[in-house]
Amino acid sequence: MKALFISYNMTLTERINWVLDHYGVRGYTLFPLTYGRGTVNGEPHMGSHTWPAMNATVLAVVEDAKLPPVMEALRKMEKETQMQGMRAFVWEVTDAI
Repeated sequence: MKALFISYNMTLTERINWVLDHYGVRGYTLFPLTYGRGTVNGEPHMGSHTWPAMNATVLAVVEDAKLPPVMEALRKMEKETQMQGMRAFVWEVTDAI
């Protein structure tokens, strides 16, 4: 099992939800308001007057077999929406309840 962390501009919420539903990622934790700044370029998402955009973040534990198509869909989405901002990371899950 893997932990999938996705942080994205809130404007991408419907698309992120579609990917999770389409590939059967049912259980997750949503952090509805998160702040961030891209590693390379793009504007910060701070929810302020100066930087009004906001992020949301999803953390899901995903079966190994489901992860490759999910990541491929997220990579495709990121290429199509680079100006919006989205990052996804995968970590090994060694134990869960």
